[in-house]
Amino acid sequence: MNNHDAPKPQPTPTTSPAPQPDPELLAAAKAAFENAYAPYSRFRVGAALRTPDGRIFSGANVENASYGLGRCAEQSAIQAMASAGERTFSELVVYADAPTPATPCGACRQVLFEFSPAAQVFCVNTEAQVLHRQVADFLPYAFQLEEG
Repeated sequence: MNNHDAPKPQPTPTTSPAPQPDPELLAAAKAAFENAYAPYSRFRVGAALRTPDGRIFSGANVENASYGLGRCAEQSAIQAMASAGERTFSELVVYADAPTPATPCGACRQVLFEFSPAAQVFCVNTEAQVLHRQVADFLPYAFQLEEG
């Protein structure tokens, strides 16, 4: 028997559960979802984020007849956070009625990266399916100004 015929080791199955969003943050994202203004696409999204000191900021998507003036839920939450003087967040929940968990759009990925590239993101749909990643995972080649 040569090395090519030797049995290959099998990976050990893990029993640790997949990370889940914090229930309080998920509830805030769901509440924001209910306030979404989406008369054109009918695609409602709610987002809620938590700052390192535990404060929660939420936002809903708000559409406009002049489509480019609409605002995504993630950016609404970031703007609420920044308007309150906060500059970082540790966790974000994005909640949407979609067949699979809806991930942030490209513009939101850049905005999220600007504030907290290492933050945890939980994308959740109405069927309770969850996609968990870090902000930086969504945008591996984020635009950054060099600090001088």
